[in-house]
Amino acid sequence: MMPAARWDDDMMDFDHWLKYGIEQGFCGPAVCSTHDGIPTSEEEDLEWQEYDPCIHVIRPYTDDAHKAAVEENHSPSTWRKPR
Repeated sequence: MMPAARWDDDMMDFDHWLKYGIEQGFCGPAVCSTHDGIPTSEEEDLEWQEYDPCIHVIRPYTDDAHKAAVEENHSPSTWRKPR
């Protein structure tokens, strides 16, 4: 991996943070799990035949109302929050 470019925590918003992570190779680009499927390696695909591997996903919200609606409908989005 390339060394990270210097950035200022106080100036970084979510969009810049996500773009930075993708550019640095820390994560893949955003995809639609409904239409594109979950991004996996061939090894992970084979693991599905034996057991279910955990594939971590983040869900960006459009605004505070959307965040509340998703958390109301999806309990793991509430109980998996870091404390």
